[in-house]
Order: sequence, then structure tokens, then C-alpha cells
Amino acid sequence: MATFNRERVEHALDQLLERIVPADPEEDEDAANERYEEAYDYALAELTSAGDLGVHQDINHVAGLIDRRIAREGGPVDSARFHNLLSRLISQPVLDQKWGMLWFLNSLSDLPTPVPEHLERRERERERERERHGGGAGAAQQSPTRRHRPSESNGHGMGSPVFREAFAKQGLEHIPLNDGSPKAPTHAAQQSAAADRADRDRRRERPTHSSGKDQAAQPPTSTESEKPVAGPSEPSLLRDLPFTLQGLSSTNLTFPSSTALKLPPTLPVPLVSLLHTLAEPSLLYRGLSEFVESTEGGLVGQSFKSALGKELRSYLGLVATLEGQVRRALAQLDDTQSRQGIGKAGVTLKRCVIWTREATMGLRLMSLMVEESKGKKGGELISLIHSFSSSHGDPYVGAFAERLLSHVTRPFYDMLRQWIYDGELADPFGEFFVSEQSEQDILEANGNEGKGGATSVWEDKYKLNERMIPSIITEEFAKKVFLIGKTLNFIRYGCGDAAWVDTYSKEASKELRYGDTANLEQSIVDAYKTTMARLIDLMANKFHLFEHLQALKKYLLLGAGDFIAVLMESLASSLGRPANTQYRHTLTAQLEHAVRNSNAQFDSQDVLRRLDARMLELTHGEIGWDVFTLEYKIDAPVDVIVTPFGSKQYLKVFNFLWRVKRVEFALGSTWRRCMTGARGVLSTVTDKVGQDWKKSRCAVAEMIHFVSQLQYYILFEVIESSWAELQAALTKPSSTLDDLIQAHAKYLTSITRKGLLGSQSTDFTGQLHELLKTMLAYTDAVDGLYSFSVAEFTRRQEHAAKIETRTAAGKWGLSERDPAAASSSPLPPPLLTINTKSSKSATAGAGMSEDDILSHLRIRMDSLVADFRARINVLLGDLIHQPDHDMRWLAMVMNFNDVYQPVSRRRRKGDKGSTTAAGGGSVKRGEKERERETPQQQQQQQQASSSGKDKA
Repeated sequence: MATFNRERVEHALDQLLERIVPADPEEDEDAANERYEEAYDYALAELTSAGDLGVHQDINHVAGLIDRRIAREGGPVDSARFHNLLSRLISQPVLDQKWGMLWFLNSLSDLPTPVPEHLERRERERERERERHGGGAGAAQQSPTRRHRPSESNGHGMGSPVFREAFAKQGLEHIPLNDGSPKAPTHAAQQSAAADRADRDRRRERPTHSSGKDQAAQPPTSTESEKPVAGPSEPSLLRDLPFTLQGLSSTNLTFPSSTALKLPPTLPVPLVSLLHTLAEPSLLYRGLSEFVESTEGGLVGQSFKSALGKELRSYLGLVATLEGQVRRALAQLDDTQSRQGIGKAGVTLKRCVIWTREATMGLRLMSLMVEESKGKKGGELISLIHSFSSSHGDPYVGAFAERLLSHVTRPFYDMLRQWIYDGELADPFGEFFVSEQSEQDILEANGNEGKGGATSVWEDKYKLNERMIPSIITEEFAKKVFLIGKTLNFIRYGCGDAAWVDTYSKEASKELRYGDTANLEQSIVDAYKTTMARLIDLMANKFHLFEHLQALKKYLLLGAGDFIAVLMESLASSLGRPANTQYRHTLTAQLEHAVRNSNAQFDSQDVLRRLDARMLELTHGEIGWDVFTLEYKIDAPVDVIVTPFGSKQYLKVFNFLWRVKRVEFALGSTWRRCMTGARGVLSTVTDKVGQDWKKSRCAVAEMIHFVSQLQYYILFEVIESSWAELQAALTKPSSTLDDLIQAHAKYLTSITRKGLLGSQSTDFTGQLHELLKTMLAYTDAVDGLYSFSVAEFTRRQEHAAKIETRTAAGKWGLSERDPAAASSSPLPPPLLTINTKSSKSATAGAGMSEDDILSHLRIRMDSLVADFRARINVLLGDLIHQPDHDMRWLAMVMNFNDVYQPVSRRRRKGDKGSTTAAGGGSVKRGEKERERETPQQQQQQQQASSSGKDKA
């Protein structure tokens, strides 16, 4: 079955049959309609059942066949004309069945030529003679020519005027009927048709003898009286056509609404079809003019309407030209000719359809753009129009969209020019891909906690709206434009350098327009380099960004060792007191003392002015060491890099390092006391506490080693390596402010995560704090042992002096009362309450003997050392299994000689029930050792554990 567009074929077939099916004036309307329907059904069935031609579709072959026929019959002139028409046909992009057209025309040329009228009349007279004389026998013997003619039952032969009009030049040549046609008569039908025709001829000859007066007196027939009124003529429609094309109602063509055109009901079908085609540009223009006249939309939307208005004015120019042609044609009409000779005048409705075809395509395209542009603005609207230019295959559509874009993008490029040269956002309708946020939006985005300062101006004031980025630029290009304008705005308002921005705008500003891609890209590149270089220069030289970062590293990250040592030594006496007895002026004075007595005095006054000592929030029971902190004040615009959050991170790292430094200072003081006392006071009591001092020196050495390795890891392996990476990122020639912000954020993340031993699975910070508290408690116990040793030395010296004095007086050196006095505690009451909390225990401790106090100190020190080593084992076990190689390296240097036995996390989970309340990390090996201890030793360890909890 042949495939075709059924609607188009049915329309064309309807028009064809109206012209080639002859009409009979004597036939009633029902019979004529029935005959027409039979012909229509037959033609449609033939087209539907037709198979594919068994011919190769070669347009050159069929053109050659036609050319040879024309050259043989018409000569070289007709052949040249055919070649001209052929080239015009091939150049038409709309037609896609060129081979079929040529094949159809070539097939029509093979049909026989219609018989002339005089030969048809002579053949009809011969047939009548045969019917009179020969009857049916003569009728049966028809000539070959008659056998192949179509049926003449309707009384019209091929030579009749009806057929001559049907097959005129503007129509088709006669197509012979085949044997299967419903109109092809059989042999018997031909005989009956001949008899009926003879009777009609005789009836037609009788009325001719009557006078013309009788004919005039006859009343009109019913058919003539019921003949419908003819509709408006084609010249009348042409006269109204210019108004219709402008969307205005006329006499014959009216607009009942903005989306409908009313046609006269009595128009013939061909004119209705043509007016339907002409109604499309009329309705499209009417809708587009209403859209253009509206005042809604932003700058880009109004520019879009202006571009559409310009195209509509071009369309009106076409209508004006068409109106002039119509008027000239109407002036040349001749009423004596058929259809008033409108065909010779040169203007018809069909030609108007052809002339307005391209304009109709433009109106159709504009209407489609208007429909799809609803709800779009700015960059979205530009992307919509650009999609017609970039992704549509029709070159006319692409050229039309490019023409519109040159007008629509003018407001966009004006906003772009102001943004990249002035740093100002001139976008009252929110059409640019950069949007300015209100204060409320900034607070909502930051959780109602504004960042404040230059950080808020740089990060939150402007946002890149990716939805508004037009497709005429890339996303990377848009980000670069966004950064240029934001930088200029920051230089103007954040850095206070508006004069440079104005000078730069005057020197570099240039006009930007659509289509000049190379100039636009070069302008963006130049503006990007200039603005970034200026901002980095301001941050480095005017606002001393690098000096502030260096000061933060020296003072808050303990990079200046001499300053920290002097500060801690000067504050040691006052920070040991309760926190509520600390005063800000005292801390400030000690800070200035540390600055004057260290290399910090050579720093700039701006840096020293920003350094300040303050106290954290106080809680009950805290001492000065717990609340003291240093602060380095950062103001705008440097706070865009060192943000308030970054300052909190610096403070967090400083507090941890200050606590480690405090433990190192306490251990160092204890070690110096041990070393100096070993050569003096302690050497006289070695018989009693010598073994205890050996153990304490070993334990202090272990703790000093741990603190030293921890400080080395934080200060050198973490902070120094991260600082080197930060310096490399800051000194890149092509770095931007965003690059500096990201580099500093990465630097802070590195020192807080690695420096504080951050981990998602393990709380290393809590473990380190417990270890530091244990070491501080051990230094207090060592101080108690030292006090006991000094008291013992003093007692012995006093006892020796008393013996010597008595001996010199002639008395005995010792009396009966001396042993009782010697047995009492030589320590002052405050030392006896070192491990007690209540007054009751203090009273009990006042009566403790010398051996009880020493035993209590030994238990306390042994428990703290055991607790320290157990916690070290747990910490090392966790560090070994960390994915970060630096943390694993820290575990290695802390236990380089395998003196500790790291405890794995899995083992500690299995032995959780055997751990102590102080979190000492006791293991099964410790339980077995306690089984071998005596009950008295176990009781002493329990007392030590409880005292350890009190101290913690």
C-alpha cells in the first residue's frame, strides 16, 4: 500500500476532481454528487492500493527523458527553457519529491491527445446513421476510436466545451479511463447510451420551431429559483486583504476575537483554502502586536519586545508593498473578461499567499518564541532565543534568531560592562546571572549568625545564579566574570580604593556587543588579570596580610619560643592562683614584659598593638592556667581571609599548645629541682628516699620525652609543613583572593586536624588532656616528695645541732623524750593535706607519722606512673591504626625503643570490665600481677586509685 499524507492528498484530489469531472446542466444535484463521490472513492482507492514503482528514483534519468522528448518535438529553445526550469526546481529546499514530479509529468505526456470538436461531431453523426439503418447490429460494430473513448452517457464528448475548459493550460491533460474504472461503460451500456442520446437529440429539435415569445413567457424552473447567492468576488477580497493582514476587520473579513477570523459563508472551497492560509499571518500579527505593546517584563524582556516590534514593522512594509500592488491590479480590471481579467492584472490570492510565505514563517517563529518565553527573563530568555540559532537545522530560523539576538542582548551586555569595569550591579529586575542578596537572606543562609566584616561582603553579598547564565557564554566564563565584578566591588568598598576603580573604568571600559566573541574574551582576560593583581597588591602591601599570618604563627601557634618562655615564666606565679583573683591589667603588664624581654620587641607596632591577653569564661574551681589565653585582633579587609571562624580555630590550637607548654614548664621545673637537690639537700637523705628519687627521675624523664615528641610533631611536622604549603600557595603569580582564602582554610584544617590529632573514630584530644592532667598531678606528687626530703633534712640538721648543743653543755645528747618528738611528722600541716579534700581527712593527716606520709607519697606516685603508662599504651595503640602516616610516625617516635606495649582497640573492648574507674587502661596482665600481691599492697593501690580520682 502506498504511503502518503492522507490529509494533503485528499485536499489535492478534491481540487483536481472539481476541475476534471464534467458537469451536466440537466442533471439534478443528488445525481451529480453521487457521480462525484464515485469518482472520488475510485481515485482514492487507486492511490491507496498503488504499489511502489519498479523504477530507480534517478532525477537525472527522468530529466534526460523529458529533455530528449522536448528537443525532438520543440527544438533547442524549449530545451533551454526546460533546463532553466529544472535548475529552479532542484534549488527549492522545500520540495522533497522532485523525482516524482518529473516522472508524473513525463507519464502524462505519453497519453493520447483529445479528439478535436469537428471530428467528434462528425463521428457522432455517423453513429446516428448507423443506429437508424443498421439497428443494434450496427451499434455493436464500433470503431476502435469509439471503443477507447470514455462514456458519453452524460451527453458530453471529449470535444465538448466542458472538456476543453477542464483540460486547459491551467488544468491537466485528459487521462484515459482503464477497463476497471467505474466510468468505463460496457458494450451493452454503450448501445443503450446511444439510443438515449438519439431520443434526447430528437426532443431537443422539436422545441426549436416554437417562437422566442413563448420561450420568454415560460416561468423559471425550480432549479433557477433556488440558485444560491454568490459570495464576494476575488477582487473584493483582494481589496480587503491589506486590512486583514494588519489584523483589522473589513467588510468581508472580520475578527470576532483576537484568535479568530470570520469568512463569508458563500465562498467557494478554493478561495476558502487560500483565505485560511492568509488568515495565519493575520492572526499571528494580531497576537504579536498585543504582546509587543504590553509593558511587562524587565530590560531584556523589553528589548525582546523591541526586536519583535522591528520585525513586525518589516512585515508591515511588506503589507504596504502588497497593498500598492493590489491597488494597481484593481485599477486594471476589465469587467468584460472572465473573472474580470484578474489573472492578467498580476495579483491574485494565490500569489499573495506565495508573497507572504516567508513573512508567515517569521511570524510563526516569533509566536513560538513568545509562547516559550512565558515565565522566563534575562539569561533564560537569551538562552531560549539562542537555542533556535544553535540547534535548529533550518538556516532561515538560525538567521532570524541571530538577528533577534543582536537586539535582545544589548541590556545584558550593558549590565556586563558595568559589572566588569565598575564593579556595580545595575540589574533592577534580577535578569543578570549575578544577584545581590539582602541582609535577611544573608542571615538565613548563615543560620541567623552573620559572619560580619569583609567576610560577609566578599562571600555573601553577591551570589552566582547559574540558572540565569545565558548559553552564549560558558559556565567557566561566567565564573570569571563573577569574580572580576566581585573583586572590583571589594576593592571599592572593602579596601576603600574607589579612586583606582574609577580610573581603571575610564581607561579600560569599552563597548561590548553580541557576535564580537574575540573582543569579549580578550576584555574579560585583561580585566581578570588587572583586578586580581591589584587586589593581591593591596592585601600584601597596604593591609600587610603576610605579616599578620606570620604574627599568628609566632604568637598563637607558639612559633616564637623565647617570647612564650618569658611569658610563661613571668605568669607562673600568678596563674597558679584561682581564676577569680586574676586581673586583666596584671595579665597585660606581664604580656608587655614578655614582649620587651624577647625578640618580639622588634616586630612592628601594628602587630604588637593587635596582640592582647585576656581570660576565658570562668567556671567554679578553675585556676589562672585554665582561663588564660592570647588574642590577635584581625580587622577588615584581612578578615576575609582570617575569618572569625578562623580566629576561633587559632584560639583552639593555642589553648591546646599552651596547656602542653604548661606541662613542659612544670616538668622542667621539677627536673631542675631534682637535679639541683641531688647535689645538695637530697644527697643527705638517700638512705631513706634515695630509691624514690631514682624512680621519680625516670618517670619525669619519660614524661618529658612524651611532651617533647608531641610538641615536635605539632610544631614541626604539622605547623611548619602546612606553613610551607601556605607560603607556596600565597606566592603563586596567578592566585586570586578566593585562592588565598582556600589556601588559608586548608592550612587551618591541617593544623587543627593533625595538630590536635583529630579523628572520626577516636577522641585523641580527650586522651591527651587526661595524660596532661596525669603529668601535672605527678609533678605535684614529686613536689611533695621534695618537701618531705627537705623536711627530713631539716629535722636531721636540727637533731644534730641539738645533740651538739647539749653535749657542749655537758648533758646527754639524747633524752627519753626525744624519740617521741622524733617520731612526730616533720612536715608542716599543709603538706599533710596534699591528697585529701575534706577537713576530716586533714585532721586525720595531721596525726600521721613520718612513715605513713612517705608510704602515702610512694603509693600516689606509683599509681600516677602506672596510670600514665597505661594511657600511653592506649594512645599508641590508637595512633598505630590511623590511616594518616604522620600519626603513625608519631606513635613510632614515642615508642622508638618498644618500652611501651600498645593496646589495640579490639583488645580493650574485650577487657572493658577490667579497666579502672580512672580510665587507666588496665589489662589482663595487670590482673594476674595483682593476684600475686599481698592484701596490704592491694589496699594501698586502692587508696592510691581513689586519691588519683580526687586529684583528677
